[in-house]
Amino acid sequence: MKIYTVDAFTSEAFYGNPAGVCLLEEPDQKSAAWMQQTAAEMNLSETAFLMKKREQEYEIRWFTPSAEVDLCGHATLASAHVLWEEMKVPDAETVTFHSASGPLTAFKKEKTIWLDFPSEPPEPAPLQEGLLEALGVEAPSVEQNRMDVIVEVDSEQTLRSLVPDMKALAQHTTRGCIVTSLSEEEGIDFVSRCFFPAIGVDEDPVTGSAHCALGPYWAKRMAKQHFTARQASTREGVVKVEMHRSRCHIGGRAVTVMKGEWLV
Repeated sequence: MKIYTVDAFTSEAFYGNPAGVCLLEEPDQKSAAWMQQTAAEMNLSETAFLMKKREQEYEIRWFTPSAEVDLCGHATLASAHVLWEEMKVPDAETVTFHSASGPLTAFKKEKTIWLDFPSEPPEPAPLQEGLLEALGVEAPSVEQNRMDVIVEVDSEQTLRSLVPDMKALAQHTTRGCIVTSLSEEEGIDFVSRCFFPAIGVDEDPVTGSAHCALGPYWAKRMAKQHFTARQASTREGVVKVEMHRSRCHIGGRAVTVMKGEWLV
């Protein structure tokens, strides 16, 4: 089986978010337990497993080193990149991924890969006890969707200086916590950091699925539909976001940094 490591949401190697992409050759070739072990061996924030259903249509599953997840943006972008760059799918073709979150499509505009994902708007929610203490912040706004808590802080400087208590943060019931603020950089609308210790990823470098919440969150506050965002992890990455009613288009680039054969 062919397996790749791809840096997603970047045009430079060693930036953005690395994802594993494993191409399965036969239906039901490997069990979920094997996929989980493989993702743990890869030890990246997510590894995607693809099984071709028909031309330009693939089943996709995503695993962190410790859990399967329902939606992952950067590993989907990495998967689309592999199909176009390594498997020679024509650039003009749209790729469809069948997933736990429904059908997801990917298409290319010039050098940018766009993912058509469901919008996941957050709503005001009761503050979970101990959450802000675990983050070490005070927050003017806390909202939540089906996956994550979204915490808005007062400045990009506050966001970049966060040193969360990961053990305490892992005790909360959502997938994770997205911290965001307006950007202080010209050309960037908002910034974010994403913490998922409950599923084995303390801080995710660049998180496509988080922007399915951040897009509608900032659309309400900024009265616009198109954004350029930066995820301010140590690797950093730039994410394009376009709101289309109940859908969220997530755009970025990717670079293959390793490819090989899985022998086990």
